[in-house]
Amino acid sequence: MHVRVDDQVYVLTGKDTGKTGKIIACFPKTGRVIVQGVNIATRHVKPRSRMQQGGIIRQEMPIDASNVMLVCPHCKRPSKTGFRFEDNDRKVRYCKACKATISPVRKNIKKSGGRDDGKGGNE
Repeated sequence: MHVRVDDQVYVLTGKDTGKTGKIIACFPKTGRVIVQGVNIATRHVKPRSRMQQGGIIRQEMPIDASNVMLVCPHCKRPSKTGFRFEDNDRKVRYCKACKATISPVRKNIKKSGGRDDGKGGNE
């Protein structure tokens, strides 16, 4: 995914178009994210026990990751992100508008892309 938890994002489509918020949770398998203060749904909850309080709860619901755009921490604008390898073969995200490096993707990723766990692959 092009966004991760704690990224500041700009909402492109939907009822909350134009809002910005921080990503609370990412779900890569479904391609959805939860953004703070965006796509808020109201749930009416009954108390399940004597100690639990019922009432109306407002909570953020997931939206598709393609509907958000990362706000670059360097140029402070919503911009597309790209991936590239730096000199030390570390994969990083970068802002396509100002070409600034945003953050590493994962630690210990290899450029070859083959499996190195001894279970086949590119051998």
